[in-house]
Amino acid sequence: QLQLVESGGGLVQPGGSLRLSCAASGFTLDYYAIGWFRQAPGKGREGVSCISSRGGFTNYPVSVKGRFTISRDNAKNTVYLQMNSLKPEDTAVYYCAALRGGSYYCPLGSGPYEYWGQGTQVTVSS
Repeated sequence: QLQLVESGGGLVQPGGSLRLSCAASGFTLDYYAIGWFRQAPGKGREGVSCISSRGGFTNYPVSVKGRFTISRDNAKNTVYLQMNSLKPEDTAVYYCAALRGGSYYCPLGSGPYEYWGQGTQVTVSS
């Protein structure tokens, strides 16, 4: 069974950091681009980062660029999202998703992604 499991969420103060993990089981991530998305209450799903399957291309929206960093460790079948300088507006449920292919490019739009995790809550509050 193909499965993605997110972990690492929690409560953090503004200005703090968290590292989210996205672990795959039932398939290898080597051939998949991975995206991180978030959804806050009452808002649509927003792409916050993605990484190509070969790891050479990453993509970020302006809202998180310079604060979030995506990376992957294919040997561990895991993708990470390092989030620094967190703001209250970063509060959301964070999801990872997999897109087969995407060797040299990955989209921030959620439509093409095929497999999704269940999400992990990130709350930024003092």
